[in-house]
Order: sequence, then C-alpha cells, then structure tokens
Amino acid sequence: MAQVFRLDSGGEIMKKLKGETLFRLIHEYLTVYLPNQRCCSPNTIKSYRETLNQLFDFITLEKDIPLKDVTFETINSHMITDYLDWLEKERHCSISTRNQRLAGLRSFFKYAGRMDLTVMIFQQDLEKVPFKQTGSKTVDFMTEQALKVVLAQPDTNTKKGIRNLFFMILMYDTGARTREILDLRVRNFRADSKTPCVHLTGKGNKKRIVPVMAKTVEHFHNYAKLYHPDKDSEEYLFYTVRNSILQQMSDDNVARFVKKYGKAAKEICTEVPGNLHPHLFRSQ
Repeated sequence: MAQVFRLDSGGEIMKKLKGETLFRLIHEYLTVYLPNQRCCSPNTIKSYRETLNQLFDFITLEKDIPLKDVTFETINSHMITDYLDWLEKERHCSISTRNQRLAGLRSFFKYAGRMDLTVMIFQQDLEKVPFKQTGSKTVDFMTEQALKVVLAQPDTNTKKGIRNLFFMILMYDTGARTREILDLRVRNFRADSKTPCVHLTGKGNKKRIVPVMAKTVEHFHNYAKLYHPDKDSEEYLFYTVRNSILQQMSDDNVARFVKKYGKAAKEICTEVPGNLHPHLFRSQ
C-alpha cells in the first residue's frame, strides 16, 4: 500500500485539517506523552506511530475519505472494526497483530479522552470494539468488561478493600509498573495541582509526570483519609504495618490480591484472563 501520510511529516498540513484537535493530540501523544511521560522506547513509539499511520492509510485509500476531512467522528467503532477486519483478511495479519493494533488505538484514545473531555465519548465508542479470541493461547490483555468486573471485587467496606481498589485504579490510569507505584511517596501524588498528576520514577531512575483522571483523585482522597490521616508527605503511598512499623508494600502482596480478585471475577465474567497478574492493568 502506498504511504499517503506520515504523522511526523510537519505542521503545514495542520492548517488544512478539519480534525485539528485529533492531529494535535496525536502529535502530543507521540512526541511528548509516550517518550517523556511513559518513557517508552523508540521501538515502542515507532509501533504506535505505525499503527496510527496504517489506520489513516486505510481511511484515505480504502474508504476514499480525504485526509483533511478526517476527525474523531470519522474514527468511530464501525471504522475501527472495518480497519481490523481489513488487516486480518486483506493484509493477512494474525489475530495477535489485530489485537495489538486495537490495544494501541485504545491507548491513544484513552490519552485523548484524558486531555480533552469532549473526546471521551469517542473513547467510549471505541470500547464497543472487542478483542478477538485467539483460541487456546493465553490472553495477554483485559477487555473493558473484564476490567469492570475485576474492579468490582474489592470489599470497599474494609480498609484493605479501599486500598486495593485504589491501587488497581492508579495502575490502570497511569500505566505504571507495580514497582513504580510501590515506590511512590504521598508527595508524589499531586491531587491539588491544576492538572492532577503523579510523579513516577521508572527504570534507570527516569522520572516522568503522568496526569490522572478526576475519578482517580477521588479514590486517592478516600484512601488518604484512612491511610494517611497525618498527611505525612514522606510516607510511602502504599504500605503495610508489621510489629507496629510502617513498611513499603511488597510486590508479592500486590500479586496476591490481584490474583484473588481475578479468580473471583473469572467466575462472573469469562473474559477475565486466567491467573490475572498486575502487568495486565498496563495493557489497557
């Protein structure tokens, strides 16, 4: 297929686009959010860029829609489904590749909805597009329905239930690794900033700032009232108490409660992956 448009091809074309918001958010996603806030590798960013480029090639060449007319309204659930079917049937891509492309598009729409509330309706529309079953292979992602069922498992009438729910929501919202969440201090969650955010420290001591949704901030306040009533900004955000001493929560602790909720959720929703582990919250 001929390459008709590159998302890094410059700014002149922006002046002619109806979907200026769409392309501005794509530009910020690829050049600011992924490299600076998510600290993604060049190869990972390249993969996301190629997914978006391929989608626009499909829209302009297969659907005969001029690039200047493409907006968020164009990229609806029907268009995405057609694109994914085209990948599988015409390009002979595997189901795994199809699902990876969908995961990449969901990631962008999640970011776009966070940055511009008017885009959230399109993010919700995209959630109608399901991942395709891959037979007996291990499912390495969670559907939106599976995520909802898992998040409904903690007993929020208990302190631990409130803690565990907040942990999973924070991991999902930020896309952070378990260790990055466990290393957070109270001061790293900037709930009162103009744009609420979390200051994360990743591998190689790389630091990044990730904005969080209003609902996540609400869960933070509920959690902090119970676990940080003294508002000590230097305490670990998530901790356990042993012999009256506050200790940083362990990876094993997180893995245990995630596995427990996954097992319970699996009995309710077959879409929940077997042997659920924390990493899957980062794949949404």
